[in-house]
Amino acid sequence: MNGAILTRALRDPQSTGTLDSKGWTALLAIARAEQLIGTLAHRLDGLPMPEAARRVLSDARASHEQGRIVALWEAEMARRALAPTGIPVVLLKGTAFAAAGLSPSPGRQIGDLDILVPRDRIEEAEAAILAAGWEWVKPDPYDDAYYRQWMHELPPLIHRERDRMIDVHHTILPLTAKIRPDAEGMLADSVALGAGNAPGDLRILNPNDMLCHAAAHLFADGDLAGGLRNLWDIHCLIEEFGTSGLEARAAHHGLSSAVARAGRQANHHYGTEIPESWRVWDSLDPLYARRLLARDGWGRQTRKLTRLGFYVRSHAIRMPPAMLARHLWTKYRKGYRPVG
Repeated sequence: MNGAILTRALRDPQSTGTLDSKGWTALLAIARAEQLIGTLAHRLDGLPMPEAARRVLSDARASHEQGRIVALWEAEMARRALAPTGIPVVLLKGTAFAAAGLSPSPGRQIGDLDILVPRDRIEEAEAAILAAGWEWVKPDPYDDAYYRQWMHELPPLIHRERDRMIDVHHTILPLTAKIRPDAEGMLADSVALGAGNAPGDLRILNPNDMLCHAAAHLFADGDLAGGLRNLWDIHCLIEEFGTSGLEARAAHHGLSSAVARAGRQANHHYGTEIPESWRVWDSLDPLYARRLLARDGWGRQTRKLTRLGFYVRSHAIRMPPAMLARHLWTKYRKGYRPVG
């Protein structure tokens, strides 16, 4: 049993009617491990199920609602901190979905607050955030220099009183990556939340840029850990907004390959409607599908060699080989070891 039991339940909630106790245990364990337990609870709400499963999913819905309220309050705190500067603040990922009431939001677990600000005003944004009570998570000088010189965001910050993290981005992929999306264009074409359009208003990416960001995050940056949740975001956004203009926007950002692969994988796992031109798999798609489903019936990670391969790939696409070797050697000497 693997992650396919979860993708099948999300795609066709009625399919859970055939599950036995072992199947329900696997479904709930994998959903929790993939941070999709709240989404699953939303999808299965009102369907017949064992009482034990009903209690688990009821708790997940309550936890999600609490997390949603906390995330929106944290976004408001960031807005207040940055409003005096007039810097445009674009919400990203889960908080953006929740603030705009978009289709990926019901049940979605929200972690850190992610925002996008102009790169030429990043120091001003940093000063305002620090003055409002956030402080550095990683005070190590090497990590600090690495983030500032090469990454797409400031080093992570956490609020000293609320214990909530914020990631302040100035683009969506590391500066060392071969792909260089147009962050200024994303900011310029972003959409204000609510009726206002004042400099202090919170904003979200337009739908096509939102999809480009989700695809970049999943297929052009990381090692696909937690990939089924990110892929569900992509499925929901395509189902809500369609793909009109998406290919052209993806090409503008240099993300054509990532967006098309995101569409293929969403179609394969969740039945997402995608353009015919995206449907033909390439030689790597089966490996991506294998990586995305790498869980056993207890929610534990499996397929260690596949995961290791994607871990190495995630670093290789972030920076040139010589830089990568220096970075990994430095981290090794400092005692960092990847979780196996």
